[in-house]
Amino acid sequence: MRDETFGRGSRVSAALASIAMTATFPSACRGAADAALLPRNLSPWGMFESADIVVKAVMIGLAFASLATWTVWLAKTIEIRRKTMLARQRIGLLERDTQLAEVEQASRDGSDAVAQIVQSASREAALSGGIFDDGFRERIALRLERVEAAMSRQIARGTGVLATIGATAPFVGLFGTVWGIMNAFIGISEAHTTNLAVVAPGIAEALLATALGLVAAIPAVVIYNHLTRSIASYRALLGDASVMVMLLVSREGDRSLFRLARAAE
Repeated sequence: MRDETFGRGSRVSAALASIAMTATFPSACRGAADAALLPRNLSPWGMFESADIVVKAVMIGLAFASLATWTVWLAKTIEIRRKTMLARQRIGLLERDTQLAEVEQASRDGSDAVAQIVQSASREAALSGGIFDDGFRERIALRLERVEAAMSRQIARGTGVLATIGATAPFVGLFGTVWGIMNAFIGISEAHTTNLAVVAPGIAEALLATALGLVAAIPAVVIYNHLTRSIASYRALLGDASVMVMLLVSREGDRSLFRLARAAE
């Protein structure tokens, strides 16, 4: 009987001591409880896994946008370098003392821009019957202008995606952030607490969407500006090629007039 009374008294004493510690150190007890509410993994992947479905969709879309940016950069860089080297080789051929027929023969199997310019000029020369007058030069200029514009549009194809990503990615990331913060406030309302330990994970997940938006947008803008400068340089080469063809046509016209004058004598 005495032992039972002693055991019951010890349990009551322990309970009173626990209540006293809770009253004495309330912040420590709340901190331990709040620490238990925090997710174990606050890495970017862990925050992605615990994010809302809408925020996840935003993050996945931004990841695909970033992948598209680097894919366009690699493809267009290779294309521009290859076409620029080929255009310089063709321009070097046009700078020699040659004739339009010879240049057209050398570039007959080519599908690059300068080859298209030469073939278009040769086609107009064949349609004009070898008459090198002012009307012929105007027709040649019109043909070269159309070919040059078509080749410029072709080389710039795909860069509009970069402009779209650079302009919209920050706003898409901001949408994910706003949605995540809304969910965080809903969680605060349901938990009936404003403690930072409850609010922080949701806000961190929301801000991750904004970070991904910037990661997708900044390289897209930089790459777009770089490709725009490279395309402008390539268009300048096409302009030089058109000028070279016009000079070649003009020289052939003068030579034809000179031969006619000598024959008339």
